[in-house]
Amino acid sequence: MLGFVARRVGKGVLVLLAIVVLNFFLIRLAPGDPALVMAGEAGAGDEVFIAQLREKFALDQPLPSQLAAYLRSIAGLDLGYSVRQQMPVATLIGERLPATLLLTGTAFAVSLSLGVLLGSLAARRAGTLADTAITGLALLFYATPLFWVSLMAIILFSVRLEWLPSFGFETVGAGYTGLSRALDIARHLVLPAMTLGLFFMAVYVRMTRSSMLEVSRLDFVKTARAKGLTEGVIQRRHILRNALLPVVTLAGLQAGTLVGGAVLTETVFAWPGIGRLMYEALLQRDYNLLLGVFVVSSAMVLVFNLVTDVVYRAVDPRIEVA
Repeated sequence: MLGFVARRVGKGVLVLLAIVVLNFFLIRLAPGDPALVMAGEAGAGDEVFIAQLREKFALDQPLPSQLAAYLRSIAGLDLGYSVRQQMPVATLIGERLPATLLLTGTAFAVSLSLGVLLGSLAARRAGTLADTAITGLALLFYATPLFWVSLMAIILFSVRLEWLPSFGFETVGAGYTGLSRALDIARHLVLPAMTLGLFFMAVYVRMTRSSMLEVSRLDFVKTARAKGLTEGVIQRRHILRNALLPVVTLAGLQAGTLVGGAVLTETVFAWPGIGRLMYEALLQRDYNLLLGVFVVSSAMVLVFNLVTDVVYRAVDPRIEVA
């Protein structure tokens, strides 16, 4: 297993290097001159000042030279300096990353656990009213745009019912500490995590239901029933365990999508994560910050995929690592 993990980490590093190079050229090909933007916001648009900005941030160098310098800094774990924020990029991302990990981790755990639970229930009650209700809700959440669900959740739970806060990470100026602060953050987390996880929960419900129904018709399940095993044991040990393999594969792929989906959710709910930071950097032409967020996001996706491979092997020991 250790050799397998080492090989996967090596491949992940090569993939990350390719992503860094690709992102560098894509950012440089985007329209707009960052030197002109910075000069405009500083209120000084003369040619001398613009040339000084280009020289200071190496924007006057050829692209290969800029790329080589950027790769050397990445190898040294230096993500550069944000001109707009006047702070190192690593510091900015480090301040925002915990909020994004909390949001995406909670959304992922809720969507996967509820999706498998409801999908299992629908498969065991196939053809009944409960099955129709669960599959109907899953289809509704799957087809509804994320931003619409977010806005409706704010209107219902924050504006009408006043149960939950509509934006932010915690109550500003409240001065909570310890458990009180944790509970305050949890209240702010409910709406963004639930709305971000609803779409993925619907996918897991449909995948789990169809996979369990398919496995339940196989011969080894009929043999288990013929041996006199209880229905609960058959469902847990024989059907659900085998049906989870495609669900685990899909969950690993969608873990990376959650990071991308967090951009919209963090923007709507004013959640201070790296998704919102990336959106702000894009609007401000902050190249270094934008590239830094891309690198960290890509690394997160690769880590999620590595964890998925390990979990996949643990769920079904028959699968050989290679």
